[in-house]
Formats: sequence, structure tokens, C-alpha cells
Amino acid sequence: MVAIVRPDGQCLFANAAFEHVLGLSRRAVLRGSLFDWFTDADTVRDTVAAVARNDFATSRFEAQLKRQPGLHPEPLPVHVIVNQMDQSGELTVVELVEIEQQTRQDREERALGQAQANKELIRNLAHEIKNPLGGIRGAAQLLQMEVESKGLAEYTQVIIHEADRLQALVDRLLAPHRRPHVVSDVNIHEVCERVRSLILAEFPRGLRVQRDYDTSIPEFRGDREQLIQAVLNIAHNAAQALHERIAAGDANITLRSRVARQVTLGKQRFRLALELHIEDNGPGVPESIRDRIFYPLVSGRDGGSGLGLTLAQTFVQQHQGTIECESEPGRTIFKILVPLP
Repeated sequence: MVAIVRPDGQCLFANAAFEHVLGLSRRAVLRGSLFDWFTDADTVRDTVAAVARNDFATSRFEAQLKRQPGLHPEPLPVHVIVNQMDQSGELTVVELVEIEQQTRQDREERALGQAQANKELIRNLAHEIKNPLGGIRGAAQLLQMEVESKGLAEYTQVIIHEADRLQALVDRLLAPHRRPHVVSDVNIHEVCERVRSLILAEFPRGLRVQRDYDTSIPEFRGDREQLIQAVLNIAHNAAQALHERIAAGDANITLRSRVARQVTLGKQRFRLALELHIEDNGPGVPESIRDRIFYPLVSGRDGGSGLGLTLAQTFVQQHQGTIECESEPGRTIFKILVPLP
């Protein structure tokens, strides 16, 4: 959010993001004083005046931005950056960054860095596992042909079966990096309906999968199968976490689609974005793993592979999007954000 102001606070320019956050038209913003939109107007006024006087070239501080009470009752925490625009001191540039947005960007950067590290780790690990694994399986097959005891033959079968299981695990780890990105027009509600039918086929009793769709969301370019897999992995995890409520008959998963406006993803600003929520009324993500749920092989369920959310994150990131999680007992929401045209 950027505004150009005089030392007295008169706005000469405000970009669209500034107007959107305030909930006002550009004409209304330019009619008023910038200082009127802050809870601590004196701090902003003194800082703009000091920069205009050339006491210092730039200043940064945190403040609370007022918004229209009817739409946003709470002020918005922002990081304020004030810079000189020219040597005359007549104009200053005021940039506002939502603190929540900055925190989200930091999380996204960490997630992208972690995903890249995971990718390299998985590739190297898979290479180191596959070669000896093939040797173990081949040796077990040769041994099976030589042994005459039925009991010993069963042991060789165990070795072959476990080698195959590990090979399948390695293949799943490598799947998102091997499969080509097939781009076509995607309707997110077709994706949701496919996931809904698959979940209800596996959990036909005791679970409701509710729809809450914004049908105005346009189609966008993406890999339909990857997005189905991403949403299915999250919804399937939710259904498995709901086993007690399913037994009680009151388990619920909600698929909710909305349009988000003026969204920053990966340091890039998008006018529109798809916001897809997968919400459940289960026990919540264990706090001990909440910060690591997208790491490979981290699972909150006995017998879980810990790959479902890792693959979901990879597929969403390939669409320039992100996944966020909010969880507490009785309510867990996974939020997928993907840019729209």
C-alpha cells in the first residue's frame, strides 16, 4: 500500500491496495488527511514532518490503521515506511505493509526454502535407497530358489515383500518431481466434487461433506489431477482424524470456496486469488507437530506415511499458491490460496 503525501498529510496519490484496505474510493482518500486514518496520528504526523525536513531520509515504525467501522471494526496493524520523494521536502512516500501479510510472506519463504531442501533430500535419499534395495530383493529371490525348507522360503517372501513396500514408498516420494505438469482449464468446484465423492465412497456413514461454494469463481489454468490429489490428501487426513466423530455420527467436513482480493503470494501481488478452505470438526492437529506438518514423514496418526500434506504442498506450490493451517480442538482449517486470472 503506497501513498504520496504533503507534510500536512494531504494525500496526492494512493494506490488501489491502499483504497481497498481502507474500504474507500480514491476520491474519498484524496479528500482527507493521511493522519486521520491512524489511531496514533501524532506519531505519523511527526515522522512525516521530520522526513520532509530532511532530519532523516527514511523512517520505519509500527502503527494501527483505522478502517471503516461498519466493515472492519478492528484497526489493522501495519509496518509504516516513510521516505523522501525529492530534495524539496514537499512530498513524502508512505508505504504500509500489513504485519500479518509480512508474517505470512516470511512463512511462505520458509516453506519454499524447506520444500526445496526436502526435494534435494528426497532425491538423494531415494538414490541411496534404491540401489541397495534392488540388490536385497534380487538376492532374496535367488535365495528363495535355492532353499528347500518351506519355513525359510516364507522368510525370503518377507524380505521381498518389505523391499517392495520400501520401493513403493520411494516412488511416492519421487512422484511429484517425476510427473509432468499437465496444464488445462480448471474449475475448482469440479475438483471439490470429485474429492467429495471419493471421501463419501470411503466413509459412507457418520460423515457429512458439506459444500459452501462461490459459483462466481472463474476457471484458471492449472493441473487438474494435481489439485484433486492435493485437496484429497487434506480431506482424507481430516476424515481419518474424525474416526471418533464418525462413530458418533456427527463428523463434518466443509469445502468452502471464496475469492480473495489483493493477495500477495511469494512477494508477488495478485488482484484475485482462489481461497479454498477444507474445514473439519475433529480433534485438531497435535501441537507438537503443528509447525512441521508439511515436512515429509511427519504424521500425527499411527500408521500414517507423513507424505500426504507434503505432496499437497508441493502440488499447490507448483500453481504459485500456498497452504496454511489453523487448528484448535473441534475446528481445523486448511486454507489453499491459488492466483486467479
